[in-house]
Amino acid sequence: MLNFEKYRVICIVGARPNFMKIAPIMRALEANDRFEATLVHTGQHYDKAMKESFFEQLGIPEPDVDLGVGSGSHAVQTANIMTAFEPVMDRVNPHLVLVVGDVNSTIACALVAVKKGINVIHVESGLRSGDRAMPEEINRILTDQLSDLLFTTERSAEGNLTAEGIAAEKVHFVGNVMIDTLLYNLPRAIEPAQTFKQHLETDHASSLAQTFGLLTLHRPSNVDDPIVLERLLNTLVSISNELPLVFPVHPRTKAKIEQGGFDKLLSDANIHMLPPMGYLEMLGLMDRASVVLTDSGGIQEETTALGTPCLTLRENTERPITVDEGTNTIVGTDPDAIRAAFNTVMLGTAKGSSRPEYWDGKAAERIVEITEGWCRQQFTQESSE
Repeated sequence: MLNFEKYRVICIVGARPNFMKIAPIMRALEANDRFEATLVHTGQHYDKAMKESFFEQLGIPEPDVDLGVGSGSHAVQTANIMTAFEPVMDRVNPHLVLVVGDVNSTIACALVAVKKGINVIHVESGLRSGDRAMPEEINRILTDQLSDLLFTTERSAEGNLTAEGIAAEKVHFVGNVMIDTLLYNLPRAIEPAQTFKQHLETDHASSLAQTFGLLTLHRPSNVDDPIVLERLLNTLVSISNELPLVFPVHPRTKAKIEQGGFDKLLSDANIHMLPPMGYLEMLGLMDRASVVLTDSGGIQEETTALGTPCLTLRENTERPITVDEGTNTIVGTDPDAIRAAFNTVMLGTAKGSSRPEYWDGKAAERIVEITEGWCRQQFTQESSE
């Protein structure tokens, strides 16, 4: 006989990439009467517009706890999250802490949990770029080492975890919760014409609705070095002469563009800068774009699910399935490589793709089902000892 009625699980959300991952998990937990879920928002990324465009559009419930940590260096932000999260752990006394992805909130909350002897679930485990200069790579590796249940999005991830000494019985291939969210919301995606009408002049809005490319750029390796950023922007300006580009600008990227004095370069090009978009707006843009140029990890997955050609402006990817089976091509920041891949897309000879295994909209259901079985075994044993 269990000595509690429900398994108490704290779910962590902190930064924009987390929101799309946590939404289907919260729905699946709420549909299972064996769990009592507490949603904690660390506030790693937070503003009112973002809350409206992500929490409300995705149907994520109001957080039970908002830590409000805000921005800061990696060390400061991680420390602030840990300090603020510990009293929440003491108050809720959970059986499990569930973290997603690879942001600072992920590793910070996992560290607090494991030091208090609480089991950790990591959703999106085992992804590796091989580039330890990326802070996210360190977060991925360490979170996986701390976790008791590790859920993977692609089969290659298990090989990475095995190589790092993680026991196979901890690892479960369940598919991709990002794609759960995409498939759930695709019928509600906002048409690009509506987005353009809201944010651009009328003549630009009407012409872009016919054909456009989508650009996103935010990685420090691309935007922090003015030389790298200028080289990338010059290449993108050249591409925009053939295909107009729509560019929702990350606030940090906007600041770097202004600091480098590249505003004029972009204003004279066929590149249309937009404010950061909500999820449904971005989904509509990705679905209808002729090509997406990005340095985002999540967008590599979303474009593969949508069948939209994707050129990744990085030297590596932690999501190899998007290259092996999907629409993604790694082009780095070399102008010739970017241009060659872009020409392939424009000629209509870009590679085809298939939707990867278990990218079927049911990953969150599998996660909750496996977690419930694990809890029954784990806590029944503990209560009988």
